[in-house]
Amino acid sequence: MRPTIDKTLLIVLLITFLTSIFLIFNWVPQIKASNEAEQIAQKIFYFHVPSAWLGFMSFFVVFVASVAYLATRQRRWELISVASAEIGVLFITLVLITGPIWAKPVWGIWWTWDARLTSSLILWLIYVAFLMLRRYLPDGSKRANLSAVVGIIGFIDVPIVYYSIRWWETQHPNAVMASGEGSLAGPMFFTFMFSLATFTILYAYILRKRYQLLELEDTLNKQFKEMEIL
Repeated sequence: MRPTIDKTLLIVLLITFLTSIFLIFNWVPQIKASNEAEQIAQKIFYFHVPSAWLGFMSFFVVFVASVAYLATRQRRWELISVASAEIGVLFITLVLITGPIWAKPVWGIWWTWDARLTSSLILWLIYVAFLMLRRYLPDGSKRANLSAVVGIIGFIDVPIVYYSIRWWETQHPNAVMASGEGSLAGPMFFTFMFSLATFTILYAYILRKRYQLLELEDTLNKQFKEMEIL
């Protein structure tokens, strides 16, 4: 079943990715802007926001898997939390890269220490620390327990990042909605949702492949240990 599911996900991902590129650069209407650089920067929105959402979702999976590990002590939950944390760091790294590229033509600056940007950077640092903790501690229950605790506590920053634009005055624009203040026009909202779906499929595919690699590493480590005993 695994190869079939992986191939299906990959085919769907390729189709949705190519469709997203077409929608973003050829179908969605151009926003009025003062210069060409600002028009191009607007396209980054369709990569920047989905990356942020999938980063949040990745860390939510880390949170759930960490709780499940502490409750059951099953190795698979530990591996899921690690795989999802790695993907979450990747997505938030994309957020921290695309954000300044988008901000420079619009705000005139690459970075500002407002609540949304600062809390996003802190979120990235928390889960980089999570991965470093696992990297430098020896494998065992101590590492698994400590990383689970960090995965649970670290998630506290996710709602802080999300609600920061409501709790504090920031330069960052409001959340994207289908209607009301901060809403997008029909084609733009459809393209945004399609891009978000594409990123979600990407997350599911990478999570499956990374989990499989971690399982394989576990199996090989056990075999090496058995060989050493013999």
